[in-house]
Amino acid sequence: MCIRDSLRATMPNLREGKAQLRRTLGEELAVIHPYLDILKTRMEERLQTNLQVPPGLLSAEFPPMMLQSLVENAIKHGLEPKPQGGEITIEALVADGRLLVNVCDTGVGFGASPPTAANPTIAPLGSGLENIRERLKHLYGTEATLTIARNEPEGTAVRISLPYRVVSA
Repeated sequence: MCIRDSLRATMPNLREGKAQLRRTLGEELAVIHPYLDILKTRMEERLQTNLQVPPGLLSAEFPPMMLQSLVENAIKHGLEPKPQGGEITIEALVADGRLLVNVCDTGVGFGASPPTAANPTIAPLGSGLENIRERLKHLYGTEATLTIARNEPEGTAVRISLPYRVVSA
């Protein structure tokens, strides 16, 4: 995989002049695979990945670029600062008519670094996570949530929960 593959998966609709508000989970995973391949090359054994997405959920509706943002956050803020690195797990499941997508890492943990004069406290979620929360609200109203929790025994677990809908071809 190369950067070209990542760009093709990330921006498939720019050539057609289409702007999609929703895509499938499978399309979003197609964006993640080349990105993770690039990061594995750079981080080597410091980055382990675990994808737990049943094939039947690949056609589930999922907003574009949210999964990539969560993966980027997990690596940048959780795994890269940790000298030994760690693992990122992407999991999807359906429960009670809802699609649950979890991005968990074994990194340093959310908010592990105390604020300093050079790095003052930002919004509690940070701008990337707050943007995701706002986009979910815009697309789904109160039917979607973004939750952040401690990943036991270490790291951060982020979950997007939204109505489970299948995108027909």
